[in-house]
Amino acid sequence: MHIEEMAKKVFRRDWHALLPGEQRILQYFAARAVVSRDTSEVFEDERTFGQRLADRVAAFGGSWTFIGLFAALILLWVVLNSFILVRSGRTFDPYPYILLNLFLSMVAALQAPVIMMSQNRVAAKDRLDAAHDYEVNLKAELEILALHEKLDALRGQQWETLLDLQRDQIAILRQIALNPVRNTTDDPRPEGDTR
Repeated sequence: MHIEEMAKKVFRRDWHALLPGEQRILQYFAARAVVSRDTSEVFEDERTFGQRLADRVAAFGGSWTFIGLFAALILLWVVLNSFILVRSGRTFDPYPYILLNLFLSMVAALQAPVIMMSQNRVAAKDRLDAAHDYEVNLKAELEILALHEKLDALRGQQWETLLDLQRDQIAILRQIALNPVRNTTDDPRPEGDTR
């Protein structure tokens, strides 16, 4: 079947009215080519240095290690400025810890856009995965339809063969009914006598 005929049969649209992804899948189907691929590898290979850095920062910023280290740093800051350096009078950020608040605000201001960049990349990867899943599912559906057509054709051939066999058997039965064969057990001639 020609690819344009397949487009009309499967999608009920002309070849030129199909989306590029649908055209590509029909071409893969006609060529019996494999559609599946590892989208993670494709996506990972296309990352720039900034995107890889954003992914690492987001991975670290969203980990228990980061939370533990950050909590320990804040606790150390408070203990250092409230208890240790107060005795010597050399505190660099006394209570209410304005410098600490400034640093925390700066970290949040830098970390938030980096995490958003990473989330946008994850969303783009999810869209790529969804498009790939659609292509694989569409090709699988086309393959299943082709298998059904082959099974239907085989079933039709089997029916024709069975009908032909049945006609032959009926003809043989009619011939036997019209020309009965003499039963050899009722033959009064001695065995071996063929006269």
